[in-house]
Amino acid sequence: MKTIAITDAAEIEAIIRKCPYCTVGITDPEGNPYVVPMNFAYRDGIIYLHSGPEGGKVAMAERHPRICITFCEGHELVYMHRQVACSYSMKSRSVMCHGNVRFIEDMDEKRRILDIIMQQYTSDEFKYSEPAVRNVKVWEVKVEKMSCRSFGLRPSEV
Repeated sequence: MKTIAITDAAEIEAIIRKCPYCTVGITDPEGNPYVVPMNFAYRDGIIYLHSGPEGGKVAMAERHPRICITFCEGHELVYMHRQVACSYSMKSRSVMCHGNVRFIEDMDEKRRILDIIMQQYTSDEFKYSEPAVRNVKVWEVKVEKMSCRSFGLRPSEV
């Protein structure tokens, strides 16, 4: 099975938009990787995330703001030869992004970003109470490096 790079910006953005969540890789206090699924929004080269105001992942991202965010879609089991185990693969497409977290503190900016995140999942409009906005941590990650791959392609699909 083949793996190819995808470089078309519109195709990469379409892959991101199809994903219901992303996985965020952070460095823990011992220097180990810590990967957690999170809801997100993507707009104009920026990934927005939100979480509780404190906790493990927030503390880790504050200490080590360099993170990796991955999106993966289109999971399909494929094979070249049904009776040959090593010919099996998972056909999918993934996007990997690197950047630094900036935590948003301004209440109006947090509301604006929460609207962007909610637009990823629903067309409904929301009003956010002051306590709700104060008690959410809004993450902004400007994508500095992005790569995209399509995996599990048969030679005829390349």
